[in-house]
Amino acid sequence: MEMKNNINIKMVVGLMTGIFLFACSEDLLIENPPHLITADKLFNNLDGFENGLNGIYSNIRNEKSGLTSSVDLTLGLLINGTDLFVSNTPDNNKGASSLMSQWTTLNDPSYFMYENVFRWLYEIINSANTIINRANENDVNWVGQGNEPDENKNRVIAEAKAMRAWAYRHLTYMFGDVPLSLEESVGSNIKTDWKRTPVTEVRQQIVADLLFAQNYIPVEGSLPGRITRGAVQTYLSEMYLTLNNPDSALYWADQVINNSAYQLITSRYGVTSNEGGVPFMDMFLDGNANREEGNTESLWTWNFEYNTIGGGQAMLRRVLMSRYMSIQVDGVLPFQITVDRGGRPQSWIGMTKFAMDLYEIQDDRYSDYAIKKHMVFKTAEQNAPQAADILPPGYNYGDTLHFDWSEDISTTRFGVHDWPWSRKIEGTDPNNPAQTYQYNDIVYMRLAETYLLKAEAQFLLGLVDEAAETINVIRSRSNATPITATDMDIDFILDERGRELLVEEHRRYTLLRTGKWLERVQAHNQNGGQRVTSRDRLFPIPQAVIDANLTSIMSQNEGYSE
Repeated sequence: MEMKNNINIKMVVGLMTGIFLFACSEDLLIENPPHLITADKLFNNLDGFENGLNGIYSNIRNEKSGLTSSVDLTLGLLINGTDLFVSNTPDNNKGASSLMSQWTTLNDPSYFMYENVFRWLYEIINSANTIINRANENDVNWVGQGNEPDENKNRVIAEAKAMRAWAYRHLTYMFGDVPLSLEESVGSNIKTDWKRTPVTEVRQQIVADLLFAQNYIPVEGSLPGRITRGAVQTYLSEMYLTLNNPDSALYWADQVINNSAYQLITSRYGVTSNEGGVPFMDMFLDGNANREEGNTESLWTWNFEYNTIGGGQAMLRRVLMSRYMSIQVDGVLPFQITVDRGGRPQSWIGMTKFAMDLYEIQDDRYSDYAIKKHMVFKTAEQNAPQAADILPPGYNYGDTLHFDWSEDISTTRFGVHDWPWSRKIEGTDPNNPAQTYQYNDIVYMRLAETYLLKAEAQFLLGLVDEAAETINVIRSRSNATPITATDMDIDFILDERGRELLVEEHRRYTLLRTGKWLERVQAHNQNGGQRVTSRDRLFPIPQAVIDANLTSIMSQNEGYSE
């Protein structure tokens, strides 16, 4: 595989969690062993702080990687069990697929995913707190990168605050009230009496962190793979909507949209621009995802790289693509696992029929370039270096097997293999398409979401005509029929977000923010939606967290056992 030159985020192992790196035990007798990395040694110059930030970014990418394996992919908690995504293949009670088809059986404080996610997010918070606190010490050498020392210092603090806000955003949507910590955790200040901070207060801290960050984080990001100012301002817009302040949400969305550096992709570009395709999908192709590769719409792209220290890997394809190699036609399993088909999937999570039916037929977001809706029988030459597909009786190479989504995935129709999937998440190792991971760069946030937040703010402010105009900017790019003010309501905005941001947005959070989660899950999710209750709007505080709070009682969310 050709090495990408845009991998700048490297793993810094154990950097902020109190784990020291050493080669052999006798070296510990040396007073100042040169290979021992501690916070005191690391955070004394700009390079040390850059390594610390790289460690945070590396940890953040685990949202797309799975915290322990593919079944507990954090993204599964964020999009599955909604109106757009449904559990498809059982995962033996190991992840979000089982959880969100069963709910009442598995959704309790002891379910392992909650503890894993809670710990992961607070690791990121403590890492950010460490950088923020130590950056304010007086003996740091901030010289470097051709910038003024104060400029480097403020930018480092800004990125750490943005990452802290990112983690608390997850925590508040998942768990509601959570402990608010702004100090580095060290051995001398370990607490066993944490209190849950009211969610509104935590979100005010998120806003404060983002307001600081947007002043100092550059428009293009400090390095490829790092957050941009546009992403920070888009998070501000969303958070102000969450806090019921649409005026401020509109202001911050406009700061991004009116910045000429950020532009929607409206024409073909990049690695397959001379082949068939649509502008909407070009940005999701490997080699096109980054801003330096021509993706003017990206506000934050996450970089992954095969066989590279710190390169990381993702598991979107494995979790979200249908298991095409298990499609049976007249007793034959015809389809080989190939690079062209995106690699080997496991199909824990699938789109709902409702999600498929949201599109007009001419919408580029519904095209075969965007959503896989069929399989073609291919020869050995077409599948090379893999073998030819095995032809069932009566079929020829070049014939098409069309998927059928007329009947939804449901409690009685579970484990459907010939089912559509979003092609945004395709990707595999070209030398080994059957392996677990993918290594293509992934667009994490883009300008289209900012437009949709702007439209929502305008709608809430009573600017309905303007909201329709804003949404039409998105729709016209994909050849969808323009709308008018009479089409506008919150459900249409949610539908449009589904069409545009399928797989990308944290759909659960969007539905919770708009007060529509329970209603739309019960209406459109046929494998688990009938089991959800108002209790399930929040996940339970992990039992391990409650048990570790030895000197104070930490309350549990309503409806869960204490």
